[in-house]
Parts: sequence; structure tokens; C-alpha cells
Amino acid sequence: MGHGTTTLAFMFQGGVLAAADTRSSCSGLVACPASQKILPIHSHLVGTTSGTSADCALWKRILSRELRLYQLRHGRRLSTRGAAKLLSHMLHPFKGTELCVAATLCGWDGGELDDGPGLFYVCSDGTRLEGKLFSVGSGSPYAYSILDQGVRWGLTVEEATSIAREAVYRATHRDAYSGNFVDIYHVTSNGWTRRTREDLKEEYYREKERRRLERERRGTTLSE
Repeated sequence: MGHGTTTLAFMFQGGVLAAADTRSSCSGLVACPASQKILPIHSHLVGTTSGTSADCALWKRILSRELRLYQLRHGRRLSTRGAAKLLSHMLHPFKGTELCVAATLCGWDGGELDDGPGLFYVCSDGTRLEGKLFSVGSGSPYAYSILDQGVRWGLTVEEATSIAREAVYRATHRDAYSGNFVDIYHVTSNGWTRRTREDLKEEYYREKERRRLERERRGTTLSE
């Protein structure tokens, strides 16, 4: 494998949180250390992207256009479920081709039937899955090791952000094709907000400090 990524998204009581690293690789080389893998689609919907960068960017623009046309025609936003179904139907004819798109749609719906957070995974073969937690990319097994034990419905925004950041950090530590920075988006009823891009080496220094303090506490306990 000459390329990879780490993206994740999960639901909690504060909305939907999406996080991703920023390293784009090609043939075993770092093509771009600061690419954007979480793409805003409209005011209440973002999508994490994994696969071929050009394919993901193209289909994000196509989906954004179709959702805008729907809003103009009907006077309301299409639900996250509807957006996932639309994207799945558009991608299905390309099944078996070299098209490579794996997107996680993270949105907040304000309609009468669909009200609240929504999370769907859509693949270029037409696969569409609904869930509360997804991680996609070569670093996803390492990210799941943090997400499975830390994610729960009652998390605060600060706790959810910390878990997402640590999950990406752990993945980039073990997966050579993920790294550099972490982007985090938070989707609520007011729309999406983006946190300041953070260098993953800062998480490394925080982890190093936590281990130092833990060793000191352990040494103090033994001396007593």
C-alpha cells in the first residue's frame, strides 16, 4: 500500500464530531502535509474523505450542488439521510471502476421527521451505512482502539474533542501514511464550527508530560 489516511466521526449529546489528519501520500511519499480531509458541504453538513483526493473533492462539489438545488426548489435542506442516499445512488454506477471515494457525512437535521444529529458512511461502490461511530482509512484500527473505550453519549464537547484528537494522534503514531496535523469539526443545531488546526506533535508533548507526572506519582507512592 502506497497511501493512507485517518478520519473519524462520532455522535454524542453535543452533536457530531469529525476529525482527520492532514497528510496526503502517493507511492509511499508525502504529497502534501497540510491537505483538508474534512470538507464542508453546507451550513449543517460536513464530510470526512478517504480515498483519491481528486475524486473526493469532485464528488463533494457535485453533492454540494445537488443539495443547494434541492434547497432552492423545496425551501428546506435535505436531511443527512437523504444526502447519504443521494450520494450512494450517484456513486453506484461507478462500482468496479478506479473511482475511490469513502465519505462519512456528519450533519444536523432540523426537519419535522429528521431532527437532530445524523451520521452516515458512503463508499464508491454504493455502500451506505448509518451509525454512531465511524473511522475510515489505514489508521482506523488504531483510532478505534481509543474510540471504542472512550466514546459515550454523555461526553462534553471538551471531552469529545480530547478523545478525537488522541485517536488521530495514536493512529498517526503507528500508521506511516497518516500524520502532520489534526482538523476537528463540530456540527450542532447552529451549524458546523472548525477548531484551529493543531500540530500533532503538541499531543506528543502532552502525552510525554502525562507519563512524566504518572512516574513521579508512582515514585512518591512507593517511597511512602
